[in-house]
Amino acid sequence: MSDIKLNSEVKELLDEVNEKISGEVTFDYGTEKSGYVRYDQSYQSWQNGDLIIHVKDITAPNYTVSHELRHALLDATGYPMISFNLTSGHQDFDEQLMIVTTTLYDTVTHLNIYNWQKSHGLLTNEVQTEYLKGVQQTIKPEEKGKMDGMMHLRLLTLLDALVFYGNDFDKVADQFQLDYPISLQGAQKVYQELIQKPVDSPFALRRTVVKAFEAFDAQLERWNLPTVGGKEFVTLGSVFSNRQLRLEVRQLFQISHSEIQDKATKQRAYIGIGVTDQQNAFVLPTPPQNKSEVFFKHMYGMSIKDLFEQLNLPYSVR
Repeated sequence: MSDIKLNSEVKELLDEVNEKISGEVTFDYGTEKSGYVRYDQSYQSWQNGDLIIHVKDITAPNYTVSHELRHALLDATGYPMISFNLTSGHQDFDEQLMIVTTTLYDTVTHLNIYNWQKSHGLLTNEVQTEYLKGVQQTIKPEEKGKMDGMMHLRLLTLLDALVFYGNDFDKVADQFQLDYPISLQGAQKVYQELIQKPVDSPFALRRTVVKAFEAFDAQLERWNLPTVGGKEFVTLGSVFSNRQLRLEVRQLFQISHSEIQDKATKQRAYIGIGVTDQQNAFVLPTPPQNKSEVFFKHMYGMSIKDLFEQLNLPYSVR
């Protein structure tokens, strides 16, 4: 096992996470040291009630560990998560959608996480250089003026880079403009939609994730590329006020009988779509045969709180 020494900022964050979760955080370090940092160098898992943070690449351990700890802290403090309850009927296509939308969701959380890391001295010049190398390892330069099959990945990667560098983006702007002029322009348009308000609460995260799904698809449309449809495909956890919890379901949601299938039943899914933001908030069980009218009438009249608790759906209160 690698002998990793975490600095005081990361140790304090570790203590905070340990206070919030039911088990204890443990670490599983690898030995690889690639010289760049990238999203796929670490991940989390739960085992016997403990949270294990796996760090495969130890190029920048304080950066990577603190990044995973901040993700864990958001999860533990009511920030909404995403889940995948639907299927197109084609596993490979589903997996592509899941990768793209999870990356988009993570990029929105990074508006919070990178900001914390920067304010705690963890986005050093060295880490910024290693992040640039990670981008270059992930996406090839564009062929001058040409669109190709990597546009989705370039858009995702450069969007996260804009979030990572923030006010320091000038350090890499010339390089990105040289290598990825079309993708960078698109990523900057999406980025502007995401930074209108800070991501500093569960409600703000949810609002910005919805914006990300919308803005990403809008950019793909401008490029005449296939859209992702994250607002329907991805179930995004809800954040309610106490007043909203007392409202009837019909006041906040409409049920859509989608063309997409319920992953569990392989039948057309019944999706709870937000009236205001048109975002998939939950997937209903299939109503009883020949009694769907009674089922929906009863459900629409339930309070939000009663429905979510009856279906055991997670939600946060703001």
